[in-house]
Amino acid sequence: MGIQIAPSMLSSDFANLESEARRISGADWLHVDVMDGHFVPNLTLGAPVVEALAKVAEQPIDAHLMIDDPDRWAPEYVEAGAGSVTFHVEAARAPVRLAREIRAKGARASMALRPATPIEPYEDLLAELDMVLIMTVEPGFGGQKFLDVCLPKIRRTRALLDKAGGDVWLQVDGGVSVETIERCADAGADVFVAGSAVFGADAPDAMVSTLRDLATARCAH
Repeated sequence: MGIQIAPSMLSSDFANLESEARRISGADWLHVDVMDGHFVPNLTLGAPVVEALAKVAEQPIDAHLMIDDPDRWAPEYVEAGAGSVTFHVEAARAPVRLAREIRAKGARASMALRPATPIEPYEDLLAELDMVLIMTVEPGFGGQKFLDVCLPKIRRTRALLDKAGGDVWLQVDGGVSVETIERCADAGADVFVAGSAVFGADAPDAMVSTLRDLATARCAH
């Protein structure tokens, strides 16, 4: 599996999600941030919007659930058409059971960690997952500055994933841009969520290609 770019729809025009998806036809995934106003202080799209977008977009949906009680709500996003569903381990009561349920319903299961949450306590969960998401900003708002302090955690997570074996992807989300993506790739990430860097560009699809090329070149070294 090579480098993958998942533009964050949080930075797109919510009134025109179908046309916004077409503007980034080269993207590997559409990253949809779901916020409930409780786990994070913001409120965004829910399952009905994911379902509508999944019906019209050519790219698969990568749903990132920044919500309380993902054990209850995450399976609904698989049913809505998401190809990958990410829950926050800080909010999940039974993460292994939840990951297995997401997989059983046919989607990839992913576990997200906030910047201050260490990866080491969850080493034994990695075999249950298809992806780990390291947040490189505090979740809840788009357009934040990348936190360099998260780079060592990305490296430690990559080492644990390599040790565990299998094909678990390592995603980063938060402040990813032409200035930061190489550092993330060098630390071991292979899936990149970029919001304002893509949708704020004059040519969003060209920016997707640029980001992929930068990360791929860094991974080759």
